[in-house]
Amino acid sequence: SIVLFLTYSCSNSSREFRSITPEVLKDKIAGGWAGKMIGVTYGAPTEFRAQNRTYEDSITWKPADIKGSMWQDDIYVQLTFLMSMDKYGIDAPAKKFQEMFAKAGYPLWHANMQARKNYYDSIFAPSSGTPEYNIHADDIDFQIEADYIGFMCPGMPQTASAIADKIGRIMNYGDGVYGGIFVAALYSEAYFDSDIPKIIDKALLSIPSGSDYYKIIKDVIRLHKQYPADWQAAWKELEEKWGDVDICGAGSTFNIDAKLNGAYITMGLLYGESDPMKTLEITTRCGQDSDCNPSNALAVLGVIKGFSGLPINMQEGVKALGDSLFIFTSYSFNSAVASTFKYSLNLIAKDGGTV
Repeated sequence: SIVLFLTYSCSNSSREFRSITPEVLKDKIAGGWAGKMIGVTYGAPTEFRAQNRTYEDSITWKPADIKGSMWQDDIYVQLTFLMSMDKYGIDAPAKKFQEMFAKAGYPLWHANMQARKNYYDSIFAPSSGTPEYNIHADDIDFQIEADYIGFMCPGMPQTASAIADKIGRIMNYGDGVYGGIFVAALYSEAYFDSDIPKIIDKALLSIPSGSDYYKIIKDVIRLHKQYPADWQAAWKELEEKWGDVDICGAGSTFNIDAKLNGAYITMGLLYGESDPMKTLEITTRCGQDSDCNPSNALAVLGVIKGFSGLPINMQEGVKALGDSLFIFTSYSFNSAVASTFKYSLNLIAKDGGTV
């Protein structure tokens, strides 16, 4: 059977059907989840080791390191949101999603930690993510946990944006929400395109052109054209313009701002030229939150290539952990793939497509 689904163009509201086989769809979903697991463990030893500079030390990674993804917030937070969908339905109010992750036993940081505190202070979404109640509103939190939304919206960026706009306001606001919408749109577009610059251009249609997040991604695109073979030169110019200290790192060079780290994701994708290891290395060497950023970047390639298109050693490393549970969740890699596939079919039908 063939999966057919409906998409809408942002520019002219025209309708378009696209098709994909269920087998390919599931393979791409698996590739996305695997990319998250691989990327976050590739960059984990370097996290915040390079601030206002590129990471120049050696990077060593082996498939057995993927085990570390079992206790990474990049993954367990969004799996809690999947569990919320399982319990309350995909259209449940944001307060239900906030409740489950607030009551989960794992540690949280920055915007997520404040959103948890806000829940117990009876401050619920969308207020819980606003600057009035969350000093971390522009941080990276939602950007690193919006992946599941894009994974379940193949070719449907508007559907992804609507879900992300609800969930992202639990812990973020403004550029913090746009970061999650942008990465979700990257995945949504990656199901039907392998041209990285084109995928990025299309994903940008999901966020406001007047936002700083949009502007910094456009700067990365411009710098890539200006320095097509020199990512370090592009990084330097980007840093000079956008590398101001984030409020969370007041008095230091620590920067967990969504837009700057989102720019590093984009830089890794453009200069990585669809090569998994090159993409991982460049995204990681850009510095700052250098485990989250390669996790997002490789997940985009995972959707493009599918799990079966990733390097064999990466596939084997993920398969070895296929049924292992991520901490404080009921999900493993295999069950997350199956659940995301199920929700994608539901959303396809809901948007007017057919299976």
